[in-house]
Amino acid sequence: MAALIAMPAAAQDAPVSAGDPVAAAKIAADSGQAGVENDDARDVVVTGTRIQRPNNRSAAPIVTTTAAEIAAQGATTIEEVVNRLPQVQVNSEQNFSDSEGRQRIKLRSLGYERTLMLIDGLRIGLPNSVDLGIIPNALVERIDVLTGGASSVYGSDAVAGVVNFVLKKNFEGIRLDGNYSFFNHNNRSSAVTDAAQRAGFSSPLGMTNDGARADLSIAVGKNLFDDRVNISAFADYRQSTLVKLRDRANAVCEVVTSSPTSPLACSRASYTPAGTIIPQAGPNAGTQYVNNPNGNGTFIPINSGPFGSSANPYDDWAFQRPFHRINAGGFLTAEISDHVELYVNGLYYRDKSYNTQLNRNYSYTVYGTTPFQVNCDNPFLSASQAQTLCGANAGLAGQYAPLDVRYRFDSQPLVRQEFINAGYRIVAGLRGRVLDNAWSYDVAGMISRGQLDTIDVPRARFENINRSLDVVNVNGRPTCRSVVNGTDPTCTPFNAFTPFNSDSALNEYLFGGATGGIAKRVPRLLQFLGTVSGDLGKYGITSPFAEQGLAIALGAEFRSEMDRTDYNDIFRENNSSGANVRATQTILEGNVELQAPLVENQSWTKLLQLNAGYRISKYNRLEDKFGTWKIEGIWSPVSDITFRASYNKSQAAPGVGAAANASNIFYNQGFYADPCAPQINASNPNGPRVAPSWTPQQCANTGLATNLYNSPTLICPNDACTVREGGFALRPETAYSTTVGVVLRPRFIPGLTVSVDRWLIDLEDQLEFFNPLDWLTGCLTTGNDYYCRGIKRNADGTLSSSPTTSPATGWVSRGSTNGYQSKSHGWDFQGQYNVGMGDVGSLDMSFNGTLMTLVGSQGAPDIAPRDCTGYFGSGCGESMPTWAHQFRTTWTAPSRVASVSLNWRHRSAMPMTVYAPASTGIPALPEGDKRDQFPGIKAYDWFDLAFTFDINKQMTFRLAANNIFDRDPPIVPDSRSRIGLLRGNTIMGYDLLGRQIVAGVSIRL
Repeated sequence: MAALIAMPAAAQDAPVSAGDPVAAAKIAADSGQAGVENDDARDVVVTGTRIQRPNNRSAAPIVTTTAAEIAAQGATTIEEVVNRLPQVQVNSEQNFSDSEGRQRIKLRSLGYERTLMLIDGLRIGLPNSVDLGIIPNALVERIDVLTGGASSVYGSDAVAGVVNFVLKKNFEGIRLDGNYSFFNHNNRSSAVTDAAQRAGFSSPLGMTNDGARADLSIAVGKNLFDDRVNISAFADYRQSTLVKLRDRANAVCEVVTSSPTSPLACSRASYTPAGTIIPQAGPNAGTQYVNNPNGNGTFIPINSGPFGSSANPYDDWAFQRPFHRINAGGFLTAEISDHVELYVNGLYYRDKSYNTQLNRNYSYTVYGTTPFQVNCDNPFLSASQAQTLCGANAGLAGQYAPLDVRYRFDSQPLVRQEFINAGYRIVAGLRGRVLDNAWSYDVAGMISRGQLDTIDVPRARFENINRSLDVVNVNGRPTCRSVVNGTDPTCTPFNAFTPFNSDSALNEYLFGGATGGIAKRVPRLLQFLGTVSGDLGKYGITSPFAEQGLAIALGAEFRSEMDRTDYNDIFRENNSSGANVRATQTILEGNVELQAPLVENQSWTKLLQLNAGYRISKYNRLEDKFGTWKIEGIWSPVSDITFRASYNKSQAAPGVGAAANASNIFYNQGFYADPCAPQINASNPNGPRVAPSWTPQQCANTGLATNLYNSPTLICPNDACTVREGGFALRPETAYSTTVGVVLRPRFIPGLTVSVDRWLIDLEDQLEFFNPLDWLTGCLTTGNDYYCRGIKRNADGTLSSSPTTSPATGWVSRGSTNGYQSKSHGWDFQGQYNVGMGDVGSLDMSFNGTLMTLVGSQGAPDIAPRDCTGYFGSGCGESMPTWAHQFRTTWTAPSRVASVSLNWRHRSAMPMTVYAPASTGIPALPEGDKRDQFPGIKAYDWFDLAFTFDINKQMTFRLAANNIFDRDPPIVPDSRSRIGLLRGNTIMGYDLLGRQIVAGVSIRL
């Protein structure tokens, strides 16, 4: 959403205090662009310090995204805005079909829980449960990203850095904003469409317009009592329409490969529109059949060719999820006296989104181990079908055959997995200056509460499916036996033995009135913070070579965290688990911060300043207190050049949810297959299984006897082995961050500001979330006990146990645990060049780039450290590209009534980890994992163009095109199995849906 708009105004003459020189130059430049508000009365918020004084300077780089940049992008969600920053590991929770729709930020590839998110310097909410959807784009003045440790200033979780959203306040008048966007994409032929054609799936080709989004907002404000009181409020509505995976040629089916040189193949569903029938007894037991699509009453092998005999399991899944979001809030500032100002603000949001899924009955294996049954004299069975299922009992009354039915009802409406995220955040405080303005104070309280409801798809009851399959002939009419005997008069017969069943009455019987299980998570954070900041120079505590005195800030903070998860009875029934969980945690902290200008404006030094800070934290869940600190220095030998350096110790205690989950042990069926069992052949899913890609020696690392390697007895039901959730004790993690940089503002090039910063973040005792495949892959490749401890095989070698028995063996762990260490190192490059061109207007250029030199981890002291920089895939996940940047150039007309902005985004190439040399330390993967046709992702460039002009003094119009050349995202075969993300044959970090066209208007009354 574009910025809330005021009339064009002249750029500020005074420098903007943003803490970072490049950020300040960008803010000053953007304030003069067309349609961008300039409010001299706005509060100055400096990220990275609690000390209140003019001309604060940060010793760590701060990357700022301004309201003008947000307007130029035309983004609908904040997530889209921060995803463009090279410091951020890209994510798309709002669209990602396996997520719950929350928007979060992951700095430097170090995880969500290590990025602290603030609004005007106060926490948004409970860590790792925050939804940035609470922030409407229209309300954002700027976004500051300070990377590296900041725990001494802000407390726990600020390990990778801080993202501070500075909001617009003190509105006056009425402001209306509207944005509308859609994707204008050309679906082209590719290796994916070739694979779809071989599978018999149709592909969309040619130009399409879809994925419409709308964003409407209104803000009103009024100054009262001689401008001593301001009251303002806003409301915002956003929505997004559905784009399915099959709406994009490159995602029309999930492509997989089985060897380095094999062509792409489409994943096939076991649920088919012709109806999948799997006998569970007799000579045909386990054979997957489908009803012959020609309707002749015979079975044919699944995926044997005719339309309807095979299906795409994900074609109706969401690529862009539909959502409806409401935001509302208000602000009050009241100058009670010359020394006391009251401020109150509140934010509310409610977001509803859903993932579309196929309408289908579930396999009996979802309910347990008892198959469905069909009576052998069922009138829907042909003689041929009865013979296949019942053998000698074909046509005999009173005889039943066990079977599995996997029917996909394509004629019926899609079902939905729904997510409702709602919450509020209220802040109230007093601030002001006292004692001849030598001291400032700020005392605030904040409550943030969310509610995250996940509503699963409705599930037909097992007994209903069984009853509908037990059908007899009553006066020539197929009728459920339960209707005849009165046990279920509402039963509708299920003709599972005819193709393309479109019986809506059956669908209503199976699913009518059924609701999905509901998991409700309620995170809540209370924060009380008091800060006193003083300029001791007023008392003569000043260096003899400086003009400003020593500055100090003292603070105390109390936080109360609560995380509760409730499950309804249907969830428990469907999942055989779901005990309600409630955990609390309290934190007491105190901190001190110092700024000491030692030399200012001397002939031999322009500025020499030292900063320091210390915070002590006490968590009631931990036995001991822990301390965090920072030491910083700034030196400008001349005004043209500034050197800066900082060294931080940051710590993050286990969050209340992680700590509770670690102690809450339960079991369920997983989403992984035993890697040492015979594997499904991706090229021929219904053919014979193939041998594991891991060796017998590697499988022995997991506790498997050599004679059981590749044994069919290891195959878990549905290739879903058992998972143990939780069970590891947790302790705080610690990070040491070093930043060294230089800022250049050469006098011979007026308007140019450049910074180069080297940063190193070294994390110890890292809190990690391990999925079963993390334990398995680590154990298989290294044999180290650090990984192998998460694998417990049964005596017969299997990894399958009944989740209801709390088994001691037969599972792989899943959950949070302390790892050894991770490192994230790199260089940040920022530049801002503002140049006036007289009658031609002005030109502003902004550059932000990151060179990653290390994205690494080391699981244990005796495991080789790995460096995932520039690689993606098994062992590294998505990781980060070696180089990424964005470079925006904006021309503004002389009268500042119009502007044109071009943005160039770039990501360097990323090979797959299987091609990584041994020197990276990335665990070696089997040669069979190589994909010579798709060895990685090439370098990518995108260009975005935006136009803004003022129609009159009250109205501004915007038009933008993002990804103007409609660049397709990269094709990544096996992306879900390698990274566990989208089924769209790609990874995050790339424009997934093509060219986006945005139009917007802003009105101020």
